[in-house]
Amino acid sequence: MKPVIFIDGREGTTGLQIYDRLTPRQDIELLLIDEEKRKDPAERKKCLNAADLVFLCLPDEAAREAVAMIDNPNTRVIDASTAHRTAPGWDYGFPELSPHHRARIACSKRVANPGCHASGFIASVYPLVQLGLIPPDHPLCAYSLTGYSGGGKKLIAEYQDPHRDPRHASARIYGTNLRHKHLPEMVHVCGLAAPPVFHPILGDYIQGMATTVLLRNDTLPGRPTAQEIHQALSSYYAGQTFVSVAPFGGDEPVIYSDTLVGTNQLRLIVCGHEAQTTVTALFDNLGKGASGAAVQNMNLMLGFAETAGLE
Repeated sequence: MKPVIFIDGREGTTGLQIYDRLTPRQDIELLLIDEEKRKDPAERKKCLNAADLVFLCLPDEAAREAVAMIDNPNTRVIDASTAHRTAPGWDYGFPELSPHHRARIACSKRVANPGCHASGFIASVYPLVQLGLIPPDHPLCAYSLTGYSGGGKKLIAEYQDPHRDPRHASARIYGTNLRHKHLPEMVHVCGLAAPPVFHPILGDYIQGMATTVLLRNDTLPGRPTAQEIHQALSSYYAGQTFVSVAPFGGDEPVIYSDTLVGTNQLRLIVCGHEAQTTVTALFDNLGKGASGAAVQNMNLMLGFAETAGLE
């Protein structure tokens, strides 16, 4: 029998993207809730417990409520919200981080899908911490340029409104309280002693993300050069399908943040010299940063080819 999949929150940006990726597939069955009943708790609970696997594309509190509704021990969950990314009993859905992560996802009943900004930061920092090139207590700084689709329907409407604030044509620095909601998972997953100083930046384009970590090499153990950091990351991710490392200095002298839109690819670009290094994770904030990653995790959990529906 085909596994039954239910998307709770299919009307949101991530839910719609997951739905669009799964609709053409013949190896699963999508369970659809009646439109007039999608906010009916009894009907939602029925769907949540009838599915083999559920995607939660909901605000944090609604995601917690949905998990509490599940009493079928066989229902597996992928939560795309922030609610469970550091929660005990949940596995972090970034299989390329290590063989352990991939194995845990494959057998997990509860997987927390990574946040978009966090995906870029963690892809760069986690291996360097594991390899001893960045100490867990090292003070880190990062910024992340994103398209406005990551803000959901409301922000998309705001940016596409013909009568919008004319300042939207310029880049917009936000999260100025330095307490962005992705910081806890950055710290938790990478095993850091403290969160990085982190600024997200919103651009006037719909999709694409470039998350950059800045390093002073003379403050790192052994003072590795940028070329040595590049080699370390290249070796770490060798053989991965969806995470790759560009040639040192990048594929071209500039980085366009929408380069990988429409893919599930994440590409690391290492630049710098003996004293300074930047590592930029380039990816689609709605692909490897959201719906693509969720489908990849589903493939692992249900025993499909990891690339199914993501080629």
